[in-house]
Amino acid sequence: MRRPLIYPHREAYVAAPRKAVALIGMSGVGKTSIAQMLRGAGDWFHYSVDYRIGTRYMGERIVDAFKRAAMQTPLLRELLMSDSIYIASNITFENLAPLSTYLGKPGDTARGGLPFEEYVRRQRQHREAEISALLDAPEFIEKAREIYGYHHVICDTGGSICEVVDPMDPTDPVLVQLSEAMLLVRIRETDAMAEELVRRFIAAPKPMYYNEEFLRQIWREYRGQGGLAETEVDPDAFARWGFRRIVEHRRPLYAAIGDNWGVTVDAADIARVRSAEAFDALIGDAVAAAAEHGAVTS
Repeated sequence: MRRPLIYPHREAYVAAPRKAVALIGMSGVGKTSIAQMLRGAGDWFHYSVDYRIGTRYMGERIVDAFKRAAMQTPLLRELLMSDSIYIASNITFENLAPLSTYLGKPGDTARGGLPFEEYVRRQRQHREAEISALLDAPEFIEKAREIYGYHHVICDTGGSICEVVDPMDPTDPVLVQLSEAMLLVRIRETDAMAEELVRRFIAAPKPMYYNEEFLRQIWREYRGQGGLAETEVDPDAFARWGFRRIVEHRRPLYAAIGDNWGVTVDAADIARVRSAEAFDALIGDAVAAAAEHGAVTS
């Protein structure tokens, strides 16, 4: 199964007066770096799915969580109640910490964790927000062109896109809408890169989004190995253990998106791109390779 590509061959992409590309892959493969480079080139609009999630769809929830925490401190409570201070989320394309902090980690609350079902509730909120933000992308393509005058649009998807779509379902509503509006480009990580991402995460664990079924499965497995009650789980220890599992879980899902819905480029090749022209050449080659290998195109 392969969905049609919106650019049927290399020349159609390279010569397109209005390009639209969505970058897909695990966090750390270079999606945001390339998007920032293209934005800096002047004619590419950068649509960040994670930024949209953290502002439009999760922003109020994030700020409310910060306010609840502040209300536990008498001085801050007094200032908030008298409208003497305000609390806001300073989320940016480069700094998504407010969003990840809100998601949190499950486990012992005394060690900074969340009760598991509260963690699941926030995960569900993120799922709904991510789907909505992805479905907003085609609208932003039109906004970028009609309001701001950009010719091209780069959509920087979050690392968890593969958790909210089914790349094996030819009728998946999110992937259908995205593939009809943009060229989906999967950035393929190497084994060494996957291991490096695990190493970085172990050194500094951070909150993650999991598919709920997979989350419940690994939560039971982790607790079962140690005979732990939910309140005994070290949030960071679970995050480190779970991250390796989620990398293994996601890699074939990313591959299926590239194989069935778009094209694939290597992370090493993306890392060498220094200009919009080099980016276009790389993507053109990927479109040509897909066509050569029998991809069905429109």
